Amino acid sequence: MALAAYDWIEYHAATTPDKRAMYDLASARDFTYAQMHERVAQCAGMLKDKGITPGDRVAFLCLNTTDVMELVFGCWRIGAVCLALNFRLTPPELAFILNDSEASMVLVDAPFAPMAEPTKGLTKVKHWVMTDGVGGDSDYEKGLAAAKPVYDFHPQDLEDQCLLMYSSGTTGSPKGVIITHAMLDFTASAAVRIGETGPADVSLNNMPLFHIGGLNVTALPSIWIGGTCVIMRMFDPNATIKAISNPDLGVSVMFCVPAAYNAMRASPEIEGADFSRIRLALCGAETVPEALINWWLTRGITIQEGYGMTETAASGTMLLKSDIPHRIGSAGRPLMHSRIKLVDEDGVEVPRGMPGEIWFKGLSVTPGYWRNPKANKESFTDGWFHSGDIGIMDEDGYVSIEDRVKDMYISGGENVYPAEIEGLLYELDRIVEVAVIGVKDEKWGETGCVCAVVKEGHSLTLEEILAHLDGRLGKFKLPSHLHAMSELPRGGTGKVLKFELRKSVPGALGI
Repeated sequence: MALAAYDWIEYHAATTPDKRAMYDLASARDFTYAQMHERVAQCAGMLKDKGITPGDRVAFLCLNTTDVMELVFGCWRIGAVCLALNFRLTPPELAFILNDSEASMVLVDAPFAPMAEPTKGLTKVKHWVMTDGVGGDSDYEKGLAAAKPVYDFHPQDLEDQCLLMYSSGTTGSPKGVIITHAMLDFTASAAVRIGETGPADVSLNNMPLFHIGGLNVTALPSIWIGGTCVIMRMFDPNATIKAISNPDLGVSVMFCVPAAYNAMRASPEIEGADFSRIRLALCGAETVPEALINWWLTRGITIQEGYGMTETAASGTMLLKSDIPHRIGSAGRPLMHSRIKLVDEDGVEVPRGMPGEIWFKGLSVTPGYWRNPKANKESFTDGWFHSGDIGIMDEDGYVSIEDRVKDMYISGGENVYPAEIEGLLYELDRIVEVAVIGVKDEKWGETGCVCAVVKEGHSLTLEEILAHLDGRLGKFKLPSHLHAMSELPRGGTGKVLKFELRKSVPGALGI
């Protein structure tokens, strides 16, 4: 028997109507659950006025705004599927996603109007609705005001799709990841359990809501438990520190990618900042350097590293507070509802302590890719999802993420995992960002190249890097090249786009 999905907002509006649900930093808009219930009802009515029916895809191209949260729950109320668009993409890239998904409507934030215009002509999307993201006069607000509110939740099963998010395309054309109500319910319950959060907690949401980490690590779990979401338009290190330090906001839960924690560490605002109310500080999207965790730990913040991806609704493994500091360097053990095994290139499970590709199975795993049987065949074996990540599981079940399968390179016949080298290089204070890639080498086949962003006013040489790594890594792992950069290319999830580095850096170095 299928289990029915349910309306989170309706429940909280009935049980805690006066509880603060969302606060928008950019506009100071403040919504209780009763008010959010009304806004979601109006949004659902607007969608119906546009002819949106159950199963239709409704996209958003927005900075972070409470409008996005309303759209997500408005779609769910009428049985539609919300489609997240990465605003860092080009019009042709956006058009590919909109055409592949056959989207019926796009909510466009004012800053992206110049991007939307050329995209329109490349798609068959019928409705383009403008918003300013801060509650001003816009198509979106007019549509809500004119709509007949929809309060009844369209009958849906937990296994029905409710979100569509496209992979970043780091390995080719983006693939649409199907996300169901069940995936979000189970990941929310796991997040609340492991983080020991409740209705009194306030989450700061400054990572992009178009990314599964931004939407489903803190924002949706906060709503699921009846807590409060503070929405920040986009990440800014100074503004983030000020928001966390503000006692009137009472932020107790945060999630950032490693680059964001690093940016806050380098901010002048960090001196005198008040992080005393933070109970849960989460980090993910890529391997978290041990040096970064230790820096924050000395300042009273215990960063809990987790591991997941869009295909697992950002769920997978998590370090507990009690695991730190003795388990730093690990991404923790599998969460409730998640099963993990590590396999070799033939799909055979490897012994504990040996590297292998991480495979997932469980209630948080996607049922598949959107209309892409080829990708489904390549990515699933007997219900196990192939992550494409290399990890090691120890005897106690803790998983450490070594690297992406495609980021690993072979030097002199030996496998080299760049993340291991990067973690050591982050110990150098002058390094702001670093990525290691494999480049061609006549003698060894491939060798390492360090791509580094150095603090302003500082310098870095390959000799200094080698001196720092001397005796800590096997010689075959030592890099042979250094390429200084002003910034590393990153995708919408915050991950470094190493495929771009592999294309551009060898030419820049004349390799």
